[in-house]
Amino acid sequence: MDSLIFGQKNHEDFTLNKTIWSKIFMPINTRAHNRKRKGSPGKPADAGEETAIPIIGQNNSRDTADSPDVSDLEALEKSTAMDPDDLIAELEEKLAEAREESKTNYDRFLRISAEFDNYKKRILRETSDARKYANEALLKALLPVVDNLERAVKASKDGSCQDDGLIDGVEMVQSELMKIFKQFAVEPVEALGKPFDPAFHQAMGQEKTDMYPENTVIKEFQRGYTYHDRLLRPAMVIVAKPDGDTD
Repeated sequence: MDSLIFGQKNHEDFTLNKTIWSKIFMPINTRAHNRKRKGSPGKPADAGEETAIPIIGQNNSRDTADSPDVSDLEALEKSTAMDPDDLIAELEEKLAEAREESKTNYDRFLRISAEFDNYKKRILRETSDARKYANEALLKALLPVVDNLERAVKASKDGSCQDDGLIDGVEMVQSELMKIFKQFAVEPVEALGKPFDPAFHQAMGQEKTDMYPENTVIKEFQRGYTYHDRLLRPAMVIVAKPDGDTD
């Protein structure tokens, strides 16, 4: 019974406190809400809306955008006031000037196009040559090695060397180098018995003889080589001349 009375008393106290707090804070919240709706002094009620302000000197009529330009009207009045023959002559003159300008621009376009095509071809050719002759310096540096091997083989065949194994080894090295040269498109220049060709032969002198026609290569001091279609090194040769020649 006592607990029931105590619980009823607590419920009455809670209801009383709730009533007091609502009377104190409800007017405050209501006034704050009204201030937000009305806005602060000096500002419009709705801050999100903007009032359009007319600009002084600006014509707000919709017909202004559709009205013709003054310069167009003046040109129209001038053209209507001119004599038809004068107007036709002026138009023909302007047409001739436009055609001449068009012809000049077209000729310039053709010239620039041709120059650009030549530039592309030159770049492609230079790129192709750079790839094709990329090993030229290395192959040229190996030529003295091949020359020394040839001299060693020739000396061994004269009987100055009695070691057959050594001779065979030198010949094998020379043969392998020549295979590598052929693999990289390096070919020896034909000289002996051929007519002298200044594009591939370098004359070291002349020798009188009746056994060969004039200007024929009769001796070769150093073999020449070509790399693809380019001369890697000319052949050093002796050229025949008639025996009766006093020069």
